[in-house]
Amino acid sequence: MNRLSIVLPAKNEGPALKSLLPRLRAAQPHAEIIVVDDGSTDDTRQICEAAGVSCLSSPYSMGNGAAIKRGARAASGDVLVFMDGDGQHDPADISRLLEKIEQGFDMAVGARDWGSQAGVGRGVANTLYNWLATRMTGHEVLDLTSGYRAVRADRFREFLHLLPNGFSYPTTSTMAFFRSAYPVAYVPIKAAQRVGKSHIKPLKDGVRFLLIIFKIATLYSPLKLFVPASAVFFALGCANYLRTFLAYGRLTNGSALMWSAAVIIFLIGLVSEQITALTYRRDS
Repeated sequence: MNRLSIVLPAKNEGPALKSLLPRLRAAQPHAEIIVVDDGSTDDTRQICEAAGVSCLSSPYSMGNGAAIKRGARAASGDVLVFMDGDGQHDPADISRLLEKIEQGFDMAVGARDWGSQAGVGRGVANTLYNWLATRMTGHEVLDLTSGYRAVRADRFREFLHLLPNGFSYPTTSTMAFFRSAYPVAYVPIKAAQRVGKSHIKPLKDGVRFLLIIFKIATLYSPLKLFVPASAVFFALGCANYLRTFLAYGRLTNGSALMWSAAVIIFLIGLVSEQITALTYRRDS
């Protein structure tokens, strides 16, 4: 039987942890539970001590992804479960995620429905991410950004060097598993309203979410992003050349610049594809 470790990144989530940790211990009495305190200024450490739960504390905040990496390194289990410390995730769903691992999947992700999304904007953004990731990988992706997931520890640790210190570790890890042909399963869940105030900042994180779109492509297959972009510039150059030829009977600098951009973008994509292949290479 696989030993289970549950990792919860937490930053000032004391009120949520007070009720969550006893429920978590009741649901998984034999699991190792690790709360990674990401520079909290509340009573997170005292709450963990009272609940008999391990707490890894940072002197300052390093980010959600950094907390995940610290927890993954410290965990002793063969299977890791990551869940938010804000009370959104139901400990009862852990057993459903573990069933998928026992069936042979390397990662099982809790897929939220529309009603569990944190607002319409986040719901629309996540729908876009799921659609793009599905197109890129050729596999149905039901929730790319869910932080509630179970993974085989040895598989997950292969990609620790790829994970960002910020909030987009779910995207990175999911695309890395698909790229490496590690099977991923999705389990429908319902996420509750978080306890306390969200750490998401709309303007800053809006830019971050936009960058996730590019990360999806570059983590899986850069050419699938760069080739269409190159084709667009090439087509624009041809269209501009046709217009100027019919109007002035000559080739303009605009068309030449667009064709040059098409070649440069394609070459960048080609180099990126080779770098990505080397990133996922496993030395025997």
